[in-house]
Amino acid sequence: MITDSVQAPTVDVHAHILLPALQQLVAEADPEGFGAQQALEVRRNGPESMAASGRMIKERWPQLTDLDRRLADMDAQGVDVQLVSPSPSHFYYFAGGELGLRLAKAANQAVREFVDRAPDRLHGLGLVPLQHPALMVDALEHAVLECGLLGVEIGSFAATPNDPERSTVELSDPRLEPFWGRAEELGALVFLHPFGCSLDERLDRFYLANTVSQPAENAVALSHLVFSGVLDRHPGLKVLAAHGGGYLPTTLGRSDHAWKVRPEAHGCAQPPSSYLKKLYFDSLVHSTAELRALVAAAGPEQVLLGSDYPFDMGSDLPVDEVEAAALPADDEARVLGGNARALGITAAAALAARRNT
Repeated sequence: MITDSVQAPTVDVHAHILLPALQQLVAEADPEGFGAQQALEVRRNGPESMAASGRMIKERWPQLTDLDRRLADMDAQGVDVQLVSPSPSHFYYFAGGELGLRLAKAANQAVREFVDRAPDRLHGLGLVPLQHPALMVDALEHAVLECGLLGVEIGSFAATPNDPERSTVELSDPRLEPFWGRAEELGALVFLHPFGCSLDERLDRFYLANTVSQPAENAVALSHLVFSGVLDRHPGLKVLAAHGGGYLPTTLGRSDHAWKVRPEAHGCAQPPSSYLKKLYFDSLVHSTAELRALVAAAGPEQVLLGSDYPFDMGSDLPVDEVEAAALPADDEARVLGGNARALGITAAAALAARRNT
């Protein structure tokens, strides 16, 4: 917590809200697509995990929708500011062009209205229709310029349930170049948060659809960004990866070797491991040893506090978990708030004044 005028507010960059009206909108506008997406989720997760997730969402509905409960939980956690993003279940990448853009803008506006209710405690991220690269700049500008959000949240790839091969969009897709360029120009944060995995039914037991797919999808998506040279072409791009970047940050030796010996893996200017310094990662790795390894690999300037509030795969005590890693004091301060401040994710003046009295 803040003890003087120099110390940065403690900032959680990975926290979600549910937007029930958005789900109702897409279900009514495209019932066939929505139904296919729901069926895909059942196949990917399996019946046991679907039932457990349903119970979890019901139990945590107040945290996902009620502002007062959220603020009370933040106080209990020692979190001054949350960067709020929609639940990834709201990506709706099956939607057609007109509907996809409409959904993104509706989400942007809904997030803006939510954070406006506590502007000294909350910042927001919006959505873009990743399945329609030509429309992403429009949605990005709506989020940042019209709604005043700090950036947008994207998935690791986009594919429709009915024809995933034809419409798959990877983060290396050349059609995304205008989006990356505009995000760089705007200084917008792009929060990479996987939802779903192309391994599908192979992960339909033991909650592997989350425990394996999320870190695997992070590794794949970030590798597309690195190997395709996106970070070379857009050196000012600010990409924040959820879940500590998954399997990628501490297992890049093989990627570096491929970059050296395989011509098709030489699309980036430098060894892949060097790009960790150009990416940002949240601290949500559920292991003090892994958090220390992440900080060592990426550098203490690249890791920010993240909780995945309020889902059960998140952390109820994110500040305590960072402190338990026993990082050097300066590094811990960077993770808890200093790096967020450097990215412009700060408390309003009113909060700073309140905390320092």
